[in-house]
Parts: sequence; structure tokens; C-alpha cells
Amino acid sequence: MGISLLCSPAIPRVFLFSLIAWCLLPELALAGGVTRHYKFDVKLQNVTRLCHTKSIVTINGQFPGPRIVAREGDHLLIKVANHVQNNISIHWHGIRQLQTGWADGPAYVTQCPIQTGQSYLYNFTIFGQRGTLFWHAHISWLRSTVYGPLIILPKRGVPYPFAKPYKEVPLIFGEWWNADPEEVISQALQTGGGPNVSDAYTINGLPGPLYNCSARDTFKLKVKPGKTYLLRLINAALNDELFFSIANHTLTVVEADAVYVKPFETDTILIAPGQTTNVLLKTKSHFPNATFFMTARPYVTGLGTFDNTTVSGILQYDLFPSKTLSTISIKKFPLYKPVLPPLNDTSFAANFTSRLRSLASFQFPANVPHKVDKRFFFTIGLGTSPCDQQNHTCQGPNGTRFAASVNNVSFSLPTTALLQAHFFGQSNGIYSPDFPSSPRIPFNYTGNPPNNTMVSNGTKMVILPYNTSVELIMQDTSILGAESHPLHLHGFNFFVIGQGFGNFDPNKDPANYNLADPVERNTVGVPSGGWVAIRFQADNPGEELRPGHNLTN
Repeated sequence: MGISLLCSPAIPRVFLFSLIAWCLLPELALAGGVTRHYKFDVKLQNVTRLCHTKSIVTINGQFPGPRIVAREGDHLLIKVANHVQNNISIHWHGIRQLQTGWADGPAYVTQCPIQTGQSYLYNFTIFGQRGTLFWHAHISWLRSTVYGPLIILPKRGVPYPFAKPYKEVPLIFGEWWNADPEEVISQALQTGGGPNVSDAYTINGLPGPLYNCSARDTFKLKVKPGKTYLLRLINAALNDELFFSIANHTLTVVEADAVYVKPFETDTILIAPGQTTNVLLKTKSHFPNATFFMTARPYVTGLGTFDNTTVSGILQYDLFPSKTLSTISIKKFPLYKPVLPPLNDTSFAANFTSRLRSLASFQFPANVPHKVDKRFFFTIGLGTSPCDQQNHTCQGPNGTRFAASVNNVSFSLPTTALLQAHFFGQSNGIYSPDFPSSPRIPFNYTGNPPNNTMVSNGTKMVILPYNTSVELIMQDTSILGAESHPLHLHGFNFFVIGQGFGNFDPNKDPANYNLADPVERNTVGVPSGGWVAIRFQADNPGEELRPGHNLTN
């Protein structure tokens, strides 16, 4: 959606907030699961969408990539072999990576990228997690085509905290560019402007019939009457939050970011980039003699350009196995379309997110830190950097370059992996531990912007002692226009204890914190023109916390 912080390499990256502990975790108990082996071959594959055929980077020639299925406690060994000219790394989005920070995947952060002709073995165990996550490339914009579901089932014999569904179906939202996304991002980096928007959104890699030359590329979910389906929704789009709805059907939300939530019903969900949401779909009791659109389109808060299109799939009822329907008879059925909220419906967005609550039960407690050791206040937004092209004007405001920043610091990606530099005691000249814990010059964050919009650049981090309890306030700014900013923490879940609009008030707003049953997530959207408060325990040595609008570096 417009110019976004969400990891667009086209925009200088948001700072890195790295947690490196100076002691080791206690020995983790054996998970008791099995070892599962996967092989990822990074290869080019010709794919056609919207009547455009192009060669894209894929895993095993699949778009989207293959589904990984494991159980809580399982040990995963995933060998990634690179057969393309691009460097690559894979991030297992939402996996805690307890004591396995080397397997997290951000290029130049926890590892060097996998070069052409080389391979890397990702080796990690899934501790204390079950639900829907996903994996994606974590360098440049390769994640526009390199992504796939990561499904974690409960341990054997452990039921869901809701009735067992008849069937489980992953729905992964993505984007399609007729152009090469690497060229799109390269052009934006050269010009300092925002990257060109995608040509379509996709469901399971298919744009659907609302786009030209796309009727055959439509995802169809075939269901039976009177059954309950678990839909595992994943937003793998690069920058856009999405509204999603199924015509004439109600969804029951039961999980967010692989953490169970108190169930609630809704006609529409909002899902930010990097977020996952599990919903129960109860089909109609009798064959409805109709088909139904499943549609998604962006929630827009920024001032820039965005992909103002709608992806659609079809929910199609099947009769009993003894009876079949011809394609002709199906086409005669009425096709119902859902009514999605307006593109800029911030009221719906705020109401939906406020309904997400942890189960906070004996089996699934909400272990919110009540004592806080360290507090941070981070302003998040867009600023500008000087144009570094001689005799050329950049395409940002007043001939400058757009720059994403936190506390006015725009992250500079190193050429040596940060975790490697720390491990070998070679951090001097690679990163500095002086990231500001609050803005150095306070201002009216959501009011009239300051005259000076320039940001500083650096590879700065905050170093925290092991097991520090942290409260972090993230404040949107209106420097170049307010907009929502998704944020993802690598290696950690956190509790969303409060959010609101306007400037955060440290004297009044904490009184309204929810410390009883706040939702536990790994990715959250900072409200447009507002703030969000999170708490977490810094209990994962060597992992990085990367506030930013993006899922890549």
C-alpha cells in the first residue's frame, strides 16, 4: 500500500533491534517428536498468469512453494540447494528458533546468503508451538514468489480447543507482477521512489476471474453441505493488509499467528502481511444451488499508490459422491459476491483487532510480563535521505529518497551476518549497540510534521540481558503521511496489551492495558495515526527483533 516500511529493499531498511544474551538458555527438554526431512531446490520455473509467461524463482518448481507439515515437538531438517543466479535465504516465519538462531534465515543478519551452487541445512526443533505459520525467502524481493505454508499440528493425542474440523485447507494470499519483481525493486532503489505496485493479488497463486485473462486461474474450494472446514489463512503479500470474506457465510476466528484465541464470529477478517489467521467455516446444511465468491482486497491507509484490485476464489458445494454436477449446470447457479469494508475503513480494522483475545486458560495461558525491566518508545514512519546520484534528481519528496526509519534511524544492511560477527567477537565496525530507546527529539508525532524530514543511517542495535521483560510502544508518525505499519519480531511472540489513535500518553494510556488475556502474536499492525503497546520476555539468545513494515531484510 503505497510507500511501505515492510521490507522493501526499494526503501532503506528499518533498523535492527537485536537481542543477544550473554548467557545460555537452560537446557531445553527433549521435545519427543520425530525428525522430518525436506529438500528445497531453488530453481527457475516458467509460470503464466494474466496472459504473461515469465521465468520465476521457485522452490521445487512450485508456485506457491511446497507445504511443510510437522507436529509440535518435531525436529526439522530442511536442505536448501540454490540452482539460480540469485543469492537466497529462507525464513521460517513465526518459528521461535530456541537456541537455533542460525536457522532463522534473514540474510546478513543470522546467516550469509546461500550462493549459487551452494546449499544450507536448516536445522531446528518446534518447541511449544502449534498452528499455522509460513516460510518465505528473506533477501531482496524473492519472497514475492518463494513462499509456502508451514503447518504445525498438535502433538498426537492432543485435540484442538474446538471441534475437530471435517477438513483443513490452507489459503495463502500473495501477489503477481507481470514484470520481474527483482527489477521492480532494483529500479526503486536506483530512483529513491516507491516501487511499482503488483498487477494482481493471488489466492494459492491464482488471481481469479475478476482480472483480465484469468478466468481459468481461479482457486476453487469444494465443500460438502453441513460440514466444518478449518481455513488456514496466510498473508504472504509483500506490503498490503487485506480484507477477506466469503459471500453469505460466517467465519469463526480461532487462532492468530499460531496461537489459539477466544473464538468469535465475523463476516470479514483483516490480515496484515506476515500474519496468519485460522477460521472455521461451517457450510450450509443443504445444497444451496449457488456458488460463492471468496474475495480479498487491500486495506489502505497511506498516501501512495497501491494495487487497487480484488482477488477472488470460488466456494463451490459438491453433492454426495454418487451425484455429480457438470460444469454447465454449475455455471447456471447464481454467483454471490461478498461486501468488503471500504478500502480505508480504519474503524473496522480497529474493531476487528480489538476482538482478538488469548484463551488465557490453564492449558493455554497468557503469560504476560507484569513486571517490566526495560521500556522502549519507537517512532515508526517514512522520512527522506539525500539523493546520492550525481547530476540526477531522485523521485522522493523534493528530489530526495524515501527512507523508512525507527526513531529516525534507517537500518543499513551489513555485508557480514550480524550473528556471525557477534559470535566471533568481530562486531567492531559492523554494528554498534547504541540504538536510541526513544526519539532524540520529541515532536507531535501525529500532528503537523517537522520541517526536517531527513533520517540518519546506521547498523545500530539494542543489547539486552537474557530474560529481560520488555515493554515496547510503537508510534506511527505523520512525517510523510500516516499509515499502518506491520511489525514482525523474529524468534519471539509478544502480547498486544494496548493500542489507540493519536499520540501515546504515558500518563493515561497504560491504565487501559489488557494484562489478562491480550492476543499473543509474532506480527502486529501499528495503527495509522496511532500506537500499539506490546510486552515480551527476552528469553531467546541470539535472536533478532526487527520492527519494520516488512518481512524481508
